Amino acid sequence: MRMLQRLRDTDTCLVGTWVKIPALETVELLARAGFDFVVADMEHSPMTLESTYRAIVVAQGLGMHALVRVPDAGGSHLQRVLDAGADGILVPHVTGPADAGRAMSGMLFPPRGDRGLGTTSRAGTWGLDATADYVRRGDEETLRIPQLEDLKALEQAEEILDTPGLNAAFLGMGDLTMSTGLSATDPLLQRHADNLLKAARARNIPLGTACRDAAAAREAAGRGFSFVMIGNDAGIFGSAAAEIRRAAGSLPRT
Repeated sequence: MRMLQRLRDTDTCLVGTWVKIPALETVELLARAGFDFVVADMEHSPMTLESTYRAIVVAQGLGMHALVRVPDAGGSHLQRVLDAGADGILVPHVTGPADAGRAMSGMLFPPRGDRGLGTTSRAGTWGLDATADYVRRGDEETLRIPQLEDLKALEQAEEILDTPGLNAAFLGMGDLTMSTGLSATDPLLQRHADNLLKAARARNIPLGTACRDAAAAREAAGRGFSFVMIGNDAGIFGSAAAEIRRAAGSLPRT
């Protein structure tokens, strides 16, 4: 079952994490740990197109969904990431309906958009499937997710969510707090988050966000978020390593 269908058909919030380490072993460990999905982060990590491609293949082969956050809203990576077979794409810093429209167009085939035909890619099963199946999967089963992460975007949330082809959205609270200078608990930001949740729910659009820990993820699910990313692979490893070293303390020889 593709991730979009799961988000639409279940009342359970799906749990994922960011992948920032360009290694397959960490992707496998995340699958063994039971994560529902991973997001290969090409914006804030050394992940290249090749390492992202391999992460997608391994994640999906182990039963996880694989999303990708592309480096920017420019669209130059959309075609190749989609043809790598990703379950969906997060587009950062979508500031308004025009940005959203350009991003959606790059992820939809004509006549709805301008995505190029690549039937001999992995998404087209290397040419083994019919072109119609490849096009249907691309248009009907792929998640197209703008990241709303500044005040201007949240003020235009309903217009962005009404963009043709958009079928999920993401609230980026980290950049939102950075750009506004406000804390995540500030009443203004919380009102905008509630309005976004309400607008997404009214349109049956899954809404995701990033969480620092499991407690925050439970809170987000309780508010109505459909998918959450908890931490990231580097942070998970770093925290575990630091805790082991802290627990060991000073070890004098006897």
